[in-house]
Amino acid sequence: MKIGFIGTGNMGTILIESFIESKAANPSTITITNRTIEKALKIKNRYSNIQVTESLEKIVTENEMIFICVKPLDIYPLLARLAPYIRKDQILISITSPVQTEQLEQVVPCQVARVIPSITNRALAGVSLVTFGKSCQEDAKTKINGLMRCISKPLEIESDITRVASDIVSCGPAFMSYLIQQFIEAAVSETSVSKQDAILMSKEMLVGLGKLLESELYTLPALQEKVCVKGGVTGEGIKALESGVQDMFNRVFQNTHIKYEEDISAVKDQFLV
Repeated sequence: MKIGFIGTGNMGTILIESFIESKAANPSTITITNRTIEKALKIKNRYSNIQVTESLEKIVTENEMIFICVKPLDIYPLLARLAPYIRKDQILISITSPVQTEQLEQVVPCQVARVIPSITNRALAGVSLVTFGKSCQEDAKTKINGLMRCISKPLEIESDITRVASDIVSCGPAFMSYLIQQFIEAAVSETSVSKQDAILMSKEMLVGLGKLLESELYTLPALQEKVCVKGGVTGEGIKALESGVQDMFNRVFQNTHIKYEEDISAVKDQFLV
């Protein structure tokens, strides 16, 4: 299957690299382009057989599956330009959460889906969020799921939980990274541990925690219970967390949903044109 990518920013590049390194796709079957073509050429420096073009029309006409990896407000004008070149049998996939599949179907005649990846997919792990348009046939769904299964656990979601699902899957690594950085900085500030050792221990703790959860030996509450001995040190640490965290994550979801509604509104104005 020939795959085209329009946009080689952070997430577009992560998908391209993950598909190649998981052997989900051979570099020779992938064609890429970017507004700043030098970014696409940097990828070709690593994968010499990948195809690079400056022609958006070439991407559309020569590939069965096309990933649109551009900013939300760039999608409508891009698709309006390319719609005359798109065939009904092709599969168009947007990776942008504010753009709904039904909006894509207003503009293009082909099968459409939305796939929201995560940076964890770069390690061939984590979840990718999939929403199929009404136009998407079973064969197309199978191809999309098969491709994403090579780099993640694809999870089909409805549009009404897009934001919270994206917060957990796609934004979650950044949120957790921030918390771990604060954890490390506090350890260095409050004790004589070196930052290098604190980083090493924290990293290996996270890797071990991930493996524990993957093994399903413990649930999150059971794991906390196992470590937290009554009257022990861990319990005192949990008390500090309870007093400090409070509604922090509620506010995280509130903030992301406010921004999401703003993005949806801006995109909606375009698609109503």
